[in-house]
Amino acid sequence: MRSALKGDQNAYHLLLADLRPWLTAYFGKRIHRNAVEDLVQDTLMTLHSKRQTFDLNYPFGPWIAAIARHRWIDHMRKTLKYVELEIDQEFPSQEHERDECAKHDVKTLLKLIPRAQAEVIEMMKLQEMSVEEVCKKTGRSASSVKIMAHRGMKKIMAAVEEAQDD
Repeated sequence: MRSALKGDQNAYHLLLADLRPWLTAYFGKRIHRNAVEDLVQDTLMTLHSKRQTFDLNYPFGPWIAAIARHRWIDHMRKTLKYVELEIDQEFPSQEHERDECAKHDVKTLLKLIPRAQAEVIEMMKLQEMSVEEVCKKTGRSASSVKIMAHRGMKKIMAAVEEAQDD
């Protein structure tokens, strides 16, 4: 490439001839074989039109690889077909199924701790009630509610870790 940029036509033709097998292999791994030759030609044309931007202080390999990669990306953008489907409202959602499983798991975990702690955690975490709201509903102090929630969560986490170890 350095010689080609200095005006050596033979070096330029040799460069193009040497790049062809590499580009063919590069694109052959990434796209359908019917489009490989077009991308090789497109990349060589880009090399020809952008050759003056090559900085002689840097290696040629990464520069031509970047051009090939960009040609490949442009090709994929042009040729890939996207199909948009409108999902019917009656289409069953997996989120509902996951939510039901999660609710079952939480209820199972809450059975592992004392009932009072489970009630506080259920109100705070599942019903998203504030500490003040839980205090009003249970008649407990704010510090008592916080301590119960903390200790209950600690016991649940210990149970989960124990189950994972088994």
